[in-house]
Amino acid sequence: MARPFLLLVLLWTLALVLLGSIVHATESSLACPDWPTCFGTMMPEMTGGVFWEHLHRLWAGALLVLFPVAVVLTRRSHPERKALFRLGLAGIALLVFQAVLGGLTVIYRLPDAISTSHLAMALIFLALVTVMLVRTAPRVAERGAVTRSERRLAWRLGCWITGLVFVQSLVGAVVRHTDAGMACPDVPLCLGRVIPPLQYPAVQLHFAHRILGVGLAIAVVMFTRTILMRSRDAFSRRLVAAAAIGVVGQVLLGFASVAFRLGVPWVSAHSVLAASLMTLGTAMAAHGWERAAG
Repeated sequence: MARPFLLLVLLWTLALVLLGSIVHATESSLACPDWPTCFGTMMPEMTGGVFWEHLHRLWAGALLVLFPVAVVLTRRSHPERKALFRLGLAGIALLVFQAVLGGLTVIYRLPDAISTSHLAMALIFLALVTVMLVRTAPRVAERGAVTRSERRLAWRLGCWITGLVFVQSLVGAVVRHTDAGMACPDVPLCLGRVIPPLQYPAVQLHFAHRILGVGLAIAVVMFTRTILMRSRDAFSRRLVAAAAIGVVGQVLLGFASVAFRLGVPWVSAHSVLAASLMTLGTAMAAHGWERAAG
């Protein structure tokens, strides 16, 4: 029962990232001006921006119930693997901290640093759940067909993908929260130039996000080529191929977000695909981790 619950938590967290992006894209972040209640009640009228903001809060609250259940089930299914249990406890603490950050974003009226940290903690929690899910898979104990060098390659490239996506996501969050999303209103150029005038901070941020995005796409495609040429591990090959397809789609969604003036569907899809790419990278790193789990 542990793995289905962990998978549910993973999908629930991805949906929470999507909801968070919709909340921001629809300018609903302060639709509930108080916290933890909304207009002094836990059951406000679910209309307009209140619908998205309060749904986001309720969805996050449910995660505070679902994940501890998953941790308990993992403990019962794998009592000998203390590292997994400690990871679960860290995840619970992270969720509590994340809830506090969510409250602070409302109380202090969306400060950029706290809003960006809120996304960072969400991505770290997503990575943590991914590790737990992968490390409880039966194949962890059945790796005879995969060589040590192939495991090391999956670990190393998985860490690179995870780290690069995490950094790029944080830059994207800063772009979003500082309202720099339309600092370059044209694509693929920026203000009609390959290299725009960089004396404006908003243009610097937006252009940096674009350059990092293209660099990330090139890196993931190169990593995919390396895995496909040097590894026979079917799981790693599937993950990195999915990451390559996803990162190309991510670049296109980024351009579409600008072309369609930060339309809600495009921006929201861009956010959840970034989280999905981080999940793929983390899964590959966890799969290639050589140390025995436990």
